[in-house]
Amino acid sequence: MFKKILIANRGEIALRILRACREMDIGSVVVHSKADADAKHVRLADERVCIGSAPSKDSYLNMPRILSAAEITGADAVHPGYGFFSENADFAQMVIDHGMTFIGPSPDHIALMGDKVTGKAKVKELGIPVVPGSDGAVDTEDVAIQVANDIGYPVLVKAKSGGGGKGMQVARNDNELREGYHLARLEAKANFGDDQVFIEKYLEKPRHIEVQVLADHFGNVVHLGERDCSIQRRHQKLWEEAPSPVISDDQRKEIGSIVAKAMKGLGYQGLGTIEFLYENGQFYFIEMNTRVQVEHPVTEMITGLDLVQNQIRVAAGEPLGFSQEDVAFRGHAIECRVNAENPDNFMPCPGKVTHYHIPGGFGVRVDSALYNGYIIPPYYDSLAAKLIVHGKDRNDCLNRLRRALSEFVIGGVETTLPLHRKLVVDNEMLSGEYDIHWLEKTFLSKK
Repeated sequence: MFKKILIANRGEIALRILRACREMDIGSVVVHSKADADAKHVRLADERVCIGSAPSKDSYLNMPRILSAAEITGADAVHPGYGFFSENADFAQMVIDHGMTFIGPSPDHIALMGDKVTGKAKVKELGIPVVPGSDGAVDTEDVAIQVANDIGYPVLVKAKSGGGGKGMQVARNDNELREGYHLARLEAKANFGDDQVFIEKYLEKPRHIEVQVLADHFGNVVHLGERDCSIQRRHQKLWEEAPSPVISDDQRKEIGSIVAKAMKGLGYQGLGTIEFLYENGQFYFIEMNTRVQVEHPVTEMITGLDLVQNQIRVAAGEPLGFSQEDVAFRGHAIECRVNAENPDNFMPCPGKVTHYHIPGGFGVRVDSALYNGYIIPPYYDSLAAKLIVHGKDRNDCLNRLRRALSEFVIGGVETTLPLHRKLVVDNEMLSGEYDIHWLEKTFLSKK
């Protein structure tokens, strides 16, 4: 097992990893920017190294400084969390080249799944169902139109190296595609330095369903069920739950087995999430995330498994220690992402937290790096807290969530807590009959 892990991240996920290290009797080192000098994870870490000024490019996205901090402190492994360098194959390889372990999959697998075109082709080869579309990048407007007419409108133009909803344009006819093709390429170039795009069939009312997998170095692969992440705004998740209200036990077993078999065939190691669009009983692969997910706690709540500790053990070369038959799903869990944003226009609201009271009680968990007096900096992601609740079934979970949301207080800054309080009493939301467009097209239009 590792003696010391450097955590190359910040905020709630850095704190989550730090706590896992402490419970496993592993030393921790955190790197931080000057803006995060008073952050909770910095205060609680065994060791801390300031690696630069507030902008991410000078700190959390500065490979040489992070690696230097790891070498100076004698860390034997690096955990990237999510975001920043978590899915950067070059960073993973540099960690390995410096004699340390990257807590994640191999650089080759990160690179493979980071390229949306090659990743899609590979999982299709491994037996995972995919969305109909172009076989690779589409180099001209005319070819894009030909593909669109072959598979039928509407279609989605997507950045080849994209993520986070950037570099995506919906087109319902040739004229819209001509415009969307060029807009997607411009946005892809600006965000990812790669203007290549591909074409996929656009599904009108799909759910966003993702399957969590965990694999060790000995060929053992298990799936840990699915999460439903269909409540989204601008392709950003706001609410996640497990299990999905629309997936049956037979469907769960079938898609989980397909994914686990594919990851075994790929030789994958570590945590991974295979994301699907789900419509009319069919699953369509959209991408794979080769890291721990923001929403991993809902899976932990229904399985009783600590995903971060298991991720660390697998990276250290230990076997899983359990089989698929040992994985039991109990009850229902929901996660609300509480962002430091105006709940009406979603503009970021950094500032000083003047009051902070988290809910408690049976089945309630809050993952957050906030505290009274903490100043939320304006330089990073606006995620302030994650409220996760667990119940014996979805109705029990929703009742507990309503109670927990009524107790949650974050003062001094605006947050999306009022949005979640409205969501949890909305009849359409309670029915579970929603899709990835529902929040923007239906719920927010009611306001």
